[in-house]
Amino acid sequence: MENCIKLKNIRKSFGKAEVLHGIDLNIPGGIIYGLLGPSGCGKTTTVKIMTGIIKATSGEVMILDTKMPSYDMLNNIGYMAQSDALYETLTAKENLKFYSKIYGMNKKETEDRIAYVMETVNLTGDINKLVKEYSGGMKRRLSLAIALLANPKILVLDEPTVGIDPLLRKDIWNEFKLLTDQGITLVVTTHVMDEAEKCNVLSMIRDGLVIATGTPMELITNSNSNSLEEAFIKYGKPGDDYEN
Repeated sequence: MENCIKLKNIRKSFGKAEVLHGIDLNIPGGIIYGLLGPSGCGKTTTVKIMTGIIKATSGEVMILDTKMPSYDMLNNIGYMAQSDALYETLTAKENLKFYSKIYGMNKKETEDRIAYVMETVNLTGDINKLVKEYSGGMKRRLSLAIALLANPKILVLDEPTVGIDPLLRKDIWNEFKLLTDQGITLVVTTHVMDEAEKCNVLSMIRDGLVIATGTPMELITNSNSNSLEEAFIKYGKPGDDYEN
C-alpha cells in the first residue's frame, strides 16, 4: 500500500549530542511496522518526532500527506508512550471518558468505544476500579485502551507489551493483526525478538541509525542468519554492507 508515514533524513540533537543521525522511514498503510533495537538506540525519540511530540533538529515528517507536527492530525494518531499517562485517583472508566472529551467524541461513540477497548485489553471487569489499585501490567493495558479509544488511522505504540503476561500479550498481538485488517497502520517499537517476528516489516535501529529494513524473513535471509537475533548482530557489525 501507499506509504502513509514518511520520515526523511531525521536528525535530533539534545544539546551537543546528536542521537538520531539521519533516519529515513517509508511506512506503508495497513501493516504492522516494527522498530527493533536495544534501549537507548533512538526508537522512542523517533516515534516522538513521528507523532509531533517533539521536533526534529532537521528533516521532514509526513503523515497521511500532512507535514508534522500538525494539530489537525491528532485524532488520526493513537500514541502509547513507555510511561503510562494515567490519573491514578480516577477509575479506568473516568480516565477513558476524560480522553474521549479531548478527542471530541460524543456520548454514544464514547460508550461504544470504551466497551470495545476495555474488552480488547481484557479489563472490562476492572473498569470501575481506581487506577492506583491497578498492577503495572494492568496500567499498560489501560494505556493501550486509551490509544485505541478514538479509533485512529495510525497507532504508534512504544514498547506496548512490557510488563504484560505472555498469554495476554499473544491476545493483544492477535488484536493488532485484526486492526491492520481494518486498514489501521501500527508502528511498534520493541527489543523483543519474538514480537519483532510478528511485524510485517522491520527497521533495525542501532546508535541512532537504521541499519537494515525488510520483512523478518528477508532480514534473516539477506544476512545469511538463522534467526532475527543473529541477523541484528550481523547487520550491526562495522564494515558489513548487506542489502536493505
